[in-house]
Amino acid sequence: MPLHLHGPVLDGSGDDEPRDLWVGDVGLITSEEIAGADRIDGWILPGLVDAHCHVGIGPDGPVELEEARTQGHTDAASGALLLRDCGSPIDTRPLDDDPRMPEIVRAGRHLARPKRYIRGLPIDAEEPTDLPRLVAEQAAHNPWVKLVGDWIEREAGDLTPLWPDDVLREAIDAAHAHGARVTAHVFGEHALPGLIGAGIDCIEHGTGLTDETIAMMVERGTALVPTLVNVENFPSFADAAGEKFPAYGAHMRDLYARSHDTVAAAIDAGVPVYAGTDAGGGIRHGRIVDEIAALAEVGLGAERALAAASGAARSWLGRPALEVGAPADVVVVSGDPRGDLDLLRRPVAVLRRGTAL
Repeated sequence: MPLHLHGPVLDGSGDDEPRDLWVGDVGLITSEEIAGADRIDGWILPGLVDAHCHVGIGPDGPVELEEARTQGHTDAASGALLLRDCGSPIDTRPLDDDPRMPEIVRAGRHLARPKRYIRGLPIDAEEPTDLPRLVAEQAAHNPWVKLVGDWIEREAGDLTPLWPDDVLREAIDAAHAHGARVTAHVFGEHALPGLIGAGIDCIEHGTGLTDETIAMMVERGTALVPTLVNVENFPSFADAAGEKFPAYGAHMRDLYARSHDTVAAAIDAGVPVYAGTDAGGGIRHGRIVDEIAALAEVGLGAERALAAASGAARSWLGRPALEVGAPADVVVVSGDPRGDLDLLRRPVAVLRRGTAL
């Protein structure tokens, strides 16, 4: 059914004057006025972006395809109509024909070392030197590749890097040669110099960033997705370590205590920051508005936090926003969300390719 959207459009143009957007029968934005189209009034945003989630992972590991569908529907209902799936052990491509599913930009499966990540999720490199080959295989089928950059090492009893620097450089070069980008899970400090120095495109979590590694990210244009709603789980991660891994527990508590200052420092330095929840990785799906609010509070402010979960994030992921010919993936709210982010929790309409969810 054709639609007529009317109101201020928060697309980064800086123009808050009401505008008209038209959506044709095929669910694409058009420049042509459509007589008799149903009208929706409000403040208009591009569909929100969750730039770090896991469709296909549940509390107990991999889920069946229908549960993955439910996860996607939950994200879409929250306004997250574009997801960067940062590692899934199941193939969710059969869900792409579901009109209620968000668009998914995939990173294939996590790549890790044996016993150095959550059981059942990654592809394990038996030898570190296997990583470039595994990265190339993932990059041949996905626009992103996801590495596990650090994880608890049982003998050390704390977070340690998984990969030598020279292997990382070769692996990231292999991904780039395929036209893919690379990101990495990193909680601690020690894996970051090697990953950033090797040319990685993004860091997930980044709670161990220092002034030196922040400066490296700024110099290289490396992005950060801090997943602040998941960082709130760090104390429980520390508690779960118990007496078996006291160094890890203390480290996680320290990372948590300074996490907001760390992300604020990255923002102040000019690191590109995007919104991601880590849904599926210990966080329930549908929490993108919570992450936007957390980013606003930690130093982005409401307007930049909205951009980090909408127009700016879409541009970073190479996906269109509200332009002629683009899918009408739209969130409409009743007022200016820059003044009240809670309006995102009560949308007037959420449209996936012009169809109300």
